[in-house]
Amino acid sequence: MDPILVHIGPLAIRWYGFLIALAVLIGALWALRLAERRGLDPDKLLDAAVWLVLAGIVGARLVYVVTSPSAFFGPGGHPLDAFKVWQGGISIHGGILGVLVAMWVYSRVQRIDMWAYMDVLTPLGALGIMGGRIGNIMNGTDTGGRLTNLAIGIDWPKPGTPFLGGFGRLLFGKDLWQYAPPACRAVPVGQPCHIHFAQFYGFLVGFILLFIVLWALRRSRAPGYAFWQFALWYSVLRSLLEEPFRDNPLYWKVYDNMQAGIGFFTLTQLVSVAIVAVAIAMLVRIRGRQQRDRLAGAEERRG
Repeated sequence: MDPILVHIGPLAIRWYGFLIALAVLIGALWALRLAERRGLDPDKLLDAAVWLVLAGIVGARLVYVVTSPSAFFGPGGHPLDAFKVWQGGISIHGGILGVLVAMWVYSRVQRIDMWAYMDVLTPLGALGIMGGRIGNIMNGTDTGGRLTNLAIGIDWPKPGTPFLGGFGRLLFGKDLWQYAPPACRAVPVGQPCHIHFAQFYGFLVGFILLFIVLWALRRSRAPGYAFWQFALWYSVLRSLLEEPFRDNPLYWKVYDNMQAGIGFFTLTQLVSVAIVAVAIAMLVRIRGRQQRDRLAGAEERRG
């Protein structure tokens, strides 16, 4: 697609940044409403908002740069590009880690329950994933899929190919599909680049995760329950539905057939194993605490 949404004089507003900002705005308003319903202080969220956003951006970009150093420090790389967040390239896990660190510090200062406030922010995480992946589609080269001969793959459109007719031209401009995923560089000129539409797979992960988050928020108000469900299922869904089909380097050469277009294991999948283990442990701990509270309440009523 065309990564530029609109030019305002010398300023170029990119789809990626616009969609992430839109997701943050909608998610923040949603979080404030959830905070009121759960008896939390919305003003505490507002006070923390700027720091959480900054910490999320720094964490997301830092982890991406650390795990994809060749794009910035390898042959032909430009180290200063590591600061160009608006061009795409972030780690969702890194963003979550950045927010967790900032919320931990903030909760210590304000003496609030960190996990209760993290719960109401979980819809923002799902919306951010969806917005980011649509932005990846618009950038073209971000989170590109593997070459494949499987039926679920798509032929990446040639530059200038119409999309949604006249409406598409009006909305996205005329320079569509100018940037193709890196895997297409290995395809001979004139041949179709048949790849996994990994950016769309990632969008589906966020879409499914949004419903899981809504279910978790309704199921329990125990502090941390919704957040750890988010962490658990994001890691599982991404590892199974998106990561095997992305054009990522494999750390364990278990299976890597570019023609089949499936790969295991990437660094993200390996990290996800640890996150899943921690999430399950935390959910078990939360459940145990709930059971103890119910027993204590029952004993008080008997007395």
